[in-house]
Amino acid sequence: MKIYAHRGYSAKYPENTLAAFCATAMLPIEGVEFDVHLTTDSRVVVIHDEKIDRTSNGSGYVKDMTLNELRQYDYGSWFSKEFAGEAIPTLAEVLEVFKDTHHHINIELKSDVFVYAGMEEMVLSEVKAQGMLDRVVISSFDHEAVNRISKLAPDVENAALFVNMILDVAKYQEKLPAKALHVSLPTAVRKPVLDAISEGSIVRVWTVNETKYLEPLLHIGVDAIFTDEPEKMLEYLTKRA
Repeated sequence: MKIYAHRGYSAKYPENTLAAFCATAMLPIEGVEFDVHLTTDSRVVVIHDEKIDRTSNGSGYVKDMTLNELRQYDYGSWFSKEFAGEAIPTLAEVLEVFKDTHHHINIELKSDVFVYAGMEEMVLSEVKAQGMLDRVVISSFDHEAVNRISKLAPDVENAALFVNMILDVAKYQEKLPAKALHVSLPTAVRKPVLDAISEGSIVRVWTVNETKYLEPLLHIGVDAIFTDEPEKMLEYLTKRA
């Protein structure tokens, strides 16, 4: 089973910062996951929430600020004084961290609350500029965005994200279309997911931070997990092997 660092190595570093990504780049795991929004001046930035309040010393919506305005704030001190001065990274900066590594890159489009016109094209353009189109999976809870990715770049892996599960998710995946399903931990053992796995779907599960869940997920054939604790999960799976 593969391991993806969720928002970078977010158990030990402030999530979605270059510190978290540089730490991830040193690990022998499958990949990394992070989230992107658009600024008011159409820059693709890496942050989870629509607002910067939780993970910075600032306040307000990403969509209402320029990159320069966003960079007036500190995105590390909330986690620890050790990381004071961490800036909000751009997608290009994060891709640069992994350009010469082996890691698979999961870019989550956070367009499920606000509509970011043209986000899919901008993300694809930046990934293409780094020569990494064959190393990414672009996912979203916004299934319209997942569909648009399938049309704009049919050879690029896309994935539909789910909080709750739907009946016959395998048929829905085919219709969307999506190359993978990213499901929440509580839904991973539900019949629709089990059926999808049995029909050959790639299923990745978020967010798995306790080793007690690994055996059930291994048993049902889950392809990968997203975790804040990549080293802990790697240690367990290595010992198991």
